[in-house]
Amino acid sequence: MDDKPSPGAVSESSEHLFSFGVIADIQYANLEDGYNYQGTRRRYYRHSLLHLQGAIEHWNRESSPPCCVLQLGDIIDGYNAQYKASEKSLELVMNVFKRLKVPVHHTWGNHEFYNFSRDYLTNSKLNTKFLEDQIEHHPETVPTGSFYAYHFVPFPKFRFILLDSYDLSVLGVDQSSPKYQQCLKMLKEHNPNMELNSPQGLSEPQFVQFNGGFSQEQLNWLNEVLTFSDTNQEKVVIVSPLPHLWPCCLDESKADVTGTSVRDTTDSHLPIYPEASDSVCLAWNYRDALAVIWSHECVVCFFAGHTHDGGYSEDPFGVHHINVEGVIETAPDSQAFGTIYVYPDKMMLKGSGRVTDRIMNYRKEKPFPLLV
Repeated sequence: MDDKPSPGAVSESSEHLFSFGVIADIQYANLEDGYNYQGTRRRYYRHSLLHLQGAIEHWNRESSPPCCVLQLGDIIDGYNAQYKASEKSLELVMNVFKRLKVPVHHTWGNHEFYNFSRDYLTNSKLNTKFLEDQIEHHPETVPTGSFYAYHFVPFPKFRFILLDSYDLSVLGVDQSSPKYQQCLKMLKEHNPNMELNSPQGLSEPQFVQFNGGFSQEQLNWLNEVLTFSDTNQEKVVIVSPLPHLWPCCLDESKADVTGTSVRDTTDSHLPIYPEASDSVCLAWNYRDALAVIWSHECVVCFFAGHTHDGGYSEDPFGVHHINVEGVIETAPDSQAFGTIYVYPDKMMLKGSGRVTDRIMNYRKEKPFPLLV
């Protein structure tokens, strides 16, 4: 989509229901500017905090403030671990988020796991699972595994789902644990390279150490939530740190890994749809996640970060896959965040700076049967 629509382009007959904010890949560190692994893209480690402050000031000024903000992962950079500055940098960024007048939902990307263990994150302020909604008389929609995922309802008949795209991962896990051994075995079966962050020669280049995947337990839970949303005619937004999409960055290869109806929206750090992201930055088992999503009618869009360049595609089933441009590679004279305005028939992404505007219409046909 080349045109840059604005909320003002919506017809007067359209009723604005609510809005929400998105921001990705802040990757703050108290460091001078640097570059990605290839030396082709500049990274503004300190200035990323000023971009976050600008985004929060914008959302706080809105006459109709967003209902919430989705932080799509990589809140601080992995370099913090090398300089033993992880906790200090996280505290600094979280203090900026305190200025936001609406709730923020955090997802966990690879840089979270470069800095902290999963156990640490579970007990940190980056765990926003306390904001989840529970569906009465439907215990199957309550996540019971060790994965970090939940759902909530920001507006009647709209459900947001946060996924854990590092549920299967060698990052942030005790190396003596059975889960680490299981994930390492899975990774090495698909990636024979000595350097597991390298996709060189791989037929499935997403199988690198800086990515991760979804356990079957989490996918079963997602299927139950989407089944409920189908039955109750909800619209769903899914959020994940990793895309199911197609363009993403290779720069993590240098990282030091030490440490009214209802619509569903899904959010994740990793993308899952190849046409919207780089094949290297997809979730390991993105096909499994897509199979679950495509077996339901309720999903409107899937938001992810991780790629820094951004990306977009509408898949054959009418699900919009959006990779939000990363703050870390945004010049001081620009910006990188978006506000999504929700209407009965569409969602409109109004980007700031290098985040592209999008119109995401809800699908009108039923191309496949409901999964029961």
